[in-house]
Amino acid sequence: MDARKRSAVVRAGAIAALAALAACSRSADTPANEWRAVYDTIGDTVLVRTESSCIWGGDAELVADLTIGQLEGPDEYMFGRVRSLAVASDGSIYAYDEHVKRLRKYAPDGTYVATFGREGGGPGEYEQPDGGLAVLPDGRIVLRDPANARLSVYTPEGEYLDGWRIQGGLHTSRRLYTDTAGNLYTMLRLNVDDEISDWRYGLIRYGPDGVPGDTLEPPDYGYEVPEIQASGDRGSTSAWVPFTPRVIWAFSPLGYLVAGLPTRYTIDLLLAPDSILRIERGDWQPIPVKAEEKAEHERIKTAGMRQLDPGWRWNGPPIPDSKPPYERFFIGDDGRIWVLLYQEAQKVDIDESFAEEDEPVGIPELTWIEPVTFDVFEPDGRYLGTVRAPDGFSIYPTPVARGDTVWAVVEDKLDVPYILRFHIEHAAESHLTDIDQLS
Repeated sequence: MDARKRSAVVRAGAIAALAALAACSRSADTPANEWRAVYDTIGDTVLVRTESSCIWGGDAELVADLTIGQLEGPDEYMFGRVRSLAVASDGSIYAYDEHVKRLRKYAPDGTYVATFGREGGGPGEYEQPDGGLAVLPDGRIVLRDPANARLSVYTPEGEYLDGWRIQGGLHTSRRLYTDTAGNLYTMLRLNVDDEISDWRYGLIRYGPDGVPGDTLEPPDYGYEVPEIQASGDRGSTSAWVPFTPRVIWAFSPLGYLVAGLPTRYTIDLLLAPDSILRIERGDWQPIPVKAEEKAEHERIKTAGMRQLDPGWRWNGPPIPDSKPPYERFFIGDDGRIWVLLYQEAQKVDIDESFAEEDEPVGIPELTWIEPVTFDVFEPDGRYLGTVRAPDGFSIYPTPVARGDTVWAVVEDKLDVPYILRFHIEHAAESHLTDIDQLS
């Protein structure tokens, strides 16, 4: 089924489901603790707006049931910096470790299986892979290597198959996306001949045979991201003003882009050129930015800009007094939308003896930390509920979610990374795993 037919099927299924939801939302005898939503159609947009509660009926937590990694032990179980993560349909786990420059495979039970390729520029080798790693529906493994300007394709056993050419030089934490038809999507610059400040980014589709096809560009919301700027002898730079909205987008394996501008709590599923499913939370309440938190972000940004211009002073819009609804989102293998919420930050003590080696000298470390918390929505707009992640849960590399199972990188108090598999546990039976046991 081609992309247009698949989008039409998705659209028809979504609208049919929404019609049923609309009937439910009009029920006068819906219990107060059950999910309440409003359904509406405005032009080419179908709206599902949550008014109260959720399908799960309460908050949930991610509880670990598998840990891969050791503080000390065999090399294949000691991680330095996991740059990318992918999981096959059978539960096999693939991870690229940037510190040792190795792509490794682990069995579903966490046992080390094999190392794919090695550092270099030859067939099957890789120079500087980034956040791009994916498993195609037929089981082939694809690793993005911008330094060699290619996507390296392997069998599940690690045999090198092919190299698909891509734009070189663009290193990004954005994942490689796949869809259910076996296509692969990778980030690219859409207008490389323009000035850097005018660059636009999107996705290029590769068919299962590696032939490049159409490009996809995120929607233009007509919004200018608030920035601060600095210039000096070594050039110029700009930076985003903390806690201001910016356009967020990702690709769904169901075959469409998902995008949002969090000036309010809305997310758009771009099912087709003339069909949008809009998810909204009408019951969202803004989170204030604490005065100490704001001051710290100002100090960090100022120190960064003074690396280029020693006399730099704040020259952009002020940091706002409240946070946007969400920071970013990622899409699960089943099309669920995992929305990373802005939360109330708490002051934590930082042990400066464990500072990152690549942290610029003179840049203060962030000590106001937000707990990692997600809202989870089905692709038809139903709000399942809120999921809390444990301390140390990292959103880089992008976690992998499949139903109620999540794979992610978690760091202990010594900043040692591990790969964990979680399951969602609901309020009545939940308990957070103590990450301290990992160290």
